[in-house]
Amino acid sequence: MDSLIPFTTSGSLVDCVDRKMLVVLRDGRKLQGVLRSYDQFANLVLEDTVERIYHQDVFAERKTGLYLIRGENVVLLGEIDLDQEDELPLRQVDWEVLEPYHRKDIADKKDRDEIKAQVLYEKRGFCKEGGEGDGY
Repeated sequence: MDSLIPFTTSGSLVDCVDRKMLVVLRDGRKLQGVLRSYDQFANLVLEDTVERIYHQDVFAERKTGLYLIRGENVVLLGEIDLDQEDELPLRQVDWEVLEPYHRKDIADKKDRDEIKAQVLYEKRGFCKEGGEGDGY
């Protein structure tokens, strides 16, 4: 009977080792790299990691190398389909060109979230506790 229960612990990552993965972090960063190791807390080691940013129909990448990610900061972890990876309908540009737009997108989202939190506080009685990244 126990064999029918889905394997939902960090042990389920065993099939993902040595595969190219996408990791979305609590602060919104999107990392792509080869998963080399993990532990019982779902801390991850990514090799040949790149950070990607997006704005409308373009993206940019910055090589960041070896990454150790604390498990509690992972929002999403998924395998990248290598056959479909090159068929992106997006255009790649230099990081320096896209970064100001990306920073503005982040600032705009933060402003919208603050307005939303203020309305929820005033009209619905929600509290304003919590900090950056607590939305997950």
